[in-house]
Amino acid sequence: MIGSPRRHEAECESTQALLAPDDPEGAIATTDHQTAGRGRLGRNWIEAPGTSVMVSVLLRPPPERRAQELSLVAAVAVALAVEDATGLAAQIKWPNDVLLARRKVAGILAELKEGAVILGIGLNVNQTREELPLDAKVAPGSLRTVDGRERDREEVLTLVLGRLEGCYAVWREGGLDALYDDLGSRDFLRGRRVTVDGAAGVASRIERDGRLRVDGEAGPLLVESGEVLFER
Repeated sequence: MIGSPRRHEAECESTQALLAPDDPEGAIATTDHQTAGRGRLGRNWIEAPGTSVMVSVLLRPPPERRAQELSLVAAVAVALAVEDATGLAAQIKWPNDVLLARRKVAGILAELKEGAVILGIGLNVNQTREELPLDAKVAPGSLRTVDGRERDREEVLTLVLGRLEGCYAVWREGGLDALYDDLGSRDFLRGRRVTVDGAAGVASRIERDGRLRVDGEAGPLLVESGEVLFER
């Protein structure tokens, strides 16, 4: 079961560092404030204390599954949880961001440690506009800035963990293809002009194997990983 045991620190550098590879599958670490939170590509994850859901989860995917797909599995889970919490449609920006009203409200970081995957999730819940970073590459938001409501972060965490447990079980059984209806229908980049590591084109879709298809002048490009910039 995802969510037990739980390790909580009022403040820590990063919840990713609170879990060890020998912890049981489903163990989680949470905090009220990270002093050195990390996102993809070495970026910092900055949040005002006591405003976000910040959780890391230890998973042991079966050998027949591609562990790198877990970022998208988690993105689907968080998007569904955001929809549960707000009643609004969420979108997934490949490979690991969740957007609400075209603003990034969540990011995901998956790290491999000695055969285990530690999946870090940061979800902006109660920040005001003034508490969000001004220099983010994707315009940031929180659940509160979208609909004006403050929420109990523990209740939001429960929604996230419940959705993650369900999505993880489906993925273990059937792979990313089994989650594709929920993934493909929330594909934020589809049809947008994008640049991926210097190559420009139109994002066609997230493929069923998790790669992003970009149609450029030289033909289709299937992107395994990288930074995607898009035209708003």
